Amino acid sequence: MSKKRRNHKPSFKAKVALAAIRGDQTISEIASQYGIHPNQVSS
Repeated sequence: MSKKRRNHKPSFKAKVALAAIRGDQTISEIASQYGIHPNQVSS
C-alpha cells in the first residue's frame, strides 16, 4: 500500500518560505522543524 500525498495549506507554505528567506536557520533545520523534506525548502 502506498503512502497518501500530503497537501500543505498556503499558510503553511508561507511560514516555511518566510523562515527560508529570513536565513536564521539552515535548510535542514527548517525542514526538520516543519516535518518536510529539505528539497521542499528553497530560499
